[in-house]
Amino acid sequence: MTMDAMLSRPLKEEDPEIYDLIEKEKNRQWRGLELIASENFTSAAVMEANGSCLTNKYSEGLPGARYYGGNEHIDVLETLCQRRALEAFRLSADDWSCNVQPYSGSTANFAALLAMMKPNDRLMGLDLPSGGHLTHGYQTAKKKISSTSIFWQSMPYQVDPETGYVDYDRLEDHASVFRPNVLIMGGSAYPRDWDYKRMRAIADKHGAYLMMDMAHISGLIAAEVQGNAFDYCDVVTTTTHKTLRGPRAGIIFFRKAQSGERLADLESRVNFAVFPSTQGGPHNNTIAGIAVAMKQACTPEFKQYAKQVIANMQACAARLSELGYTLVTGGTDNHCCLWDVRPQGLTGSKLEKLFELISVTINKNSVPKDTSALSPGGVRLGACALTSRGFLESDFVEVADLLHEAVQATLELQKQTGKKLKDFEAGLANYSPSLQELKNKAEALATRFPMPGYDCKDMTYNTL
Repeated sequence: MTMDAMLSRPLKEEDPEIYDLIEKEKNRQWRGLELIASENFTSAAVMEANGSCLTNKYSEGLPGARYYGGNEHIDVLETLCQRRALEAFRLSADDWSCNVQPYSGSTANFAALLAMMKPNDRLMGLDLPSGGHLTHGYQTAKKKISSTSIFWQSMPYQVDPETGYVDYDRLEDHASVFRPNVLIMGGSAYPRDWDYKRMRAIADKHGAYLMMDMAHISGLIAAEVQGNAFDYCDVVTTTTHKTLRGPRAGIIFFRKAQSGERLADLESRVNFAVFPSTQGGPHNNTIAGIAVAMKQACTPEFKQYAKQVIANMQACAARLSELGYTLVTGGTDNHCCLWDVRPQGLTGSKLEKLFELISVTINKNSVPKDTSALSPGGVRLGACALTSRGFLESDFVEVADLLHEAVQATLELQKQTGKKLKDFEAGLANYSPSLQELKNKAEALATRFPMPGYDCKDMTYNTL
């Protein structure tokens, strides 16, 4: 009996439709300027591991304690990944451990909180409109949005509306009233470093766990170009892509018990919260990709890349400031900046729509004093992806100049359509031919640089 031929045919033959979509996406990534702060381009080695036969294997449980047989190699793989993750952040196995099974940063956060809190306990995290993340307890006045606000009581803290920095004084006052069980640091759109020492003192005052969600800046922490969350926190979570430049997944780091009741059995609680409480079998192919990325994060080349990420974002921010634009906090310490476009009479939604037509990818984002989450007054810019392609400071100045030209085009279209977003979007269809020169500029800049992970010369839709 012969094996079904379908199981051995390459994707191009077996499913040309999917193959075609992948080739189109490769082309879009290469020809465009990727400025979304949560995105990056991973390596060929990570993609090879992530697309390997490891996807075939079930391995519920932990190394040495699986619910399936045949996991002798998977046990070695997961243990190696854990060891490399600790090494990437210079952590001693005597003091820290980690779980590398979470499918994403969101599931890592939920599992971490489940390990530290009972139902209806209290948490405080940075409010979403202030640059926090949905999983840090986000809710509105009318609705609990995140599962973390559904299962636990949540009181957000905010940035100062004038400076854009976290308002630590107000946070401390509110914590004295709310008395949280967990205090969460970290955000998805916060351009400054964190005052870990102050947050540790606030947490200790109420006997709370201190958790850092370092998803956005984990690569910068690994490279020692940002403050070290591990010096102060009990639990640290992260995604493995973004600045860390691995596959899309999550990790939970947790401090081992040294003394005191609070950290007792935290390791078993975290592991139980991941499986069986919130997940089934881990994705072994992704864990292999994480292991590769952790090895890469320990190299001198990665440390130089992380330094360049910050230098590039600061060069872009400085140029936008020179051009007269307003940046939240006046600049950036990390991989991202928040650009307030309300002084120009624009919204982030309109810029996002128009930029996409010229092969520039950004995302709309709330800024301090915003009144509408659906039509926020700013955009978030990130330097990770283009830095991975080899962009330097001077290239990011070019990017900023291109963004400035695109803003002028947006203002011109808004004059024709009025300020309603739906009218603006309708007007884009007729206006797009006027954007061709900007699109050509963006693609000419992007295609000067190679793409990590694949050879652009071999792409089906490469017409240059």
